[in-house]
Amino acid sequence: MPVHLSRATIRQLPPLAWASSPLTLESLRIGKPVNVSGISSRDPHKQNRQGTLTLRELQFHAGDDDTAPPVSALLLEPSNPQLLAVLAHGAGAGMRHSFMQSVADSLAARGIASLRFNFPYMESRSARPDSPTVAEQTVRAAVRAASSALPKLPIIAGGKSFGGRMTSSAAANEPLDGVRGLFFLGFPLHPPKRPDVKRAEHLSRIRIPMLFLQGTRDDLADLVLLEPLTRKLEAHATLHIVEGADHSFSVLKRTGRTDSQVLEELTSTIVSWATALPSG
Repeated sequence: MPVHLSRATIRQLPPLAWASSPLTLESLRIGKPVNVSGISSRDPHKQNRQGTLTLRELQFHAGDDDTAPPVSALLLEPSNPQLLAVLAHGAGAGMRHSFMQSVADSLAARGIASLRFNFPYMESRSARPDSPTVAEQTVRAAVRAASSALPKLPIIAGGKSFGGRMTSSAAANEPLDGVRGLFFLGFPLHPPKRPDVKRAEHLSRIRIPMLFLQGTRDDLADLVLLEPLTRKLEAHATLHIVEGADHSFSVLKRTGRTDSQVLEELTSTIVSWATALPSG
């Protein structure tokens, strides 16, 4: 039976055990014993150390009241999480995209719960992204849903490209309740090959820490523009540059690195930054 939680309908799924297999968490059949992430579920010592994962399906209204359209979300919770990340998708792919799934899995392996969600246009399978007003309302509703689901955890919020930018504009217009910091996985500073900083004008109104994770080959964020911009934001901004990565955080083979290694760099950086945030 669904459980109603403050404008969010949550359906609890059985816990997923850590173990070892190349399968990703969401490809598993819930409740069937399998192995994931290099840790055997039959090893009690490792099982106790890493714990279990719980995946919950969530629905919430993408606005301030129940007249707004409902959207889907996935809440991935490790045992004894220390933080909760609200993770918004990019313009071209939803919350189940492999990148979003990989980020959530990697954060969970580091003790960070995550709630990722669809914007209304993605939920309805429309090709055109929502207006900034609708997107910002959805971000606020997602933060409320996350806080209702795991009320005792400190929250960080952000996302990939469009999702991160909409999170930032929501926070600039009105602080997001309970959110300690914002993180951007490829902030889309400008359209490809059209360098500009207009999309960043609102960032100076944000009064909480921000983490920018940006690739050196990102066509949507010229570092010549982004680096001085983040310096102007002073203590509120941290820029982490990912050498050789493009806007999707893919790297060329000649770099000697793999996309999975880049993913590990991204999530370990987020965790290090987030756990050092002030608690006020």
